Amino acid sequence: MLRSLLLLMAVLGAYPVPISAQQRPDEQNEARRDLRAGAVRSLRDIERRILPTKPGMQYLGPEYDPTAMVYRLKFIRDGRVMFVDVDARTGQVLGESR
Repeated sequence: MLRSLLLLMAVLGAYPVPISAQQRPDEQNEARRDLRAGAVRSLRDIERRILPTKPGMQYLGPEYDPTAMVYRLKFIRDGRVMFVDVDARTGQVLGESR
C-alpha cells in the first residue's frame, strides 16, 4: 500500500499541477463575490489587456488576493517565472517581478 502511494506521488510530482489546482478553494468564490458586488473587474477583462503585452511568454494562470483586491498573473519563459500584479479594481499594473 505504501509503495503504491509513493509511486503515485512520484508520478504526480513529475507533471506540473495547473495553477487553478494550487489556489485556495475559496479564492475563486471571493473573486466572484467581489465581481458581483462591482468592486473589481473581471479576470477575463484583465487577461484580455495584459496577455498581449507578454509575447513569447507562457501564461500559467491567475491568483486573486481578496484583501488587497489584486490579481497576480503568472508567466514563464525560458524557465524563468514572472509575476504581474494588477489592481483588480482599475486594471492598472502595479508591478512585475522577474
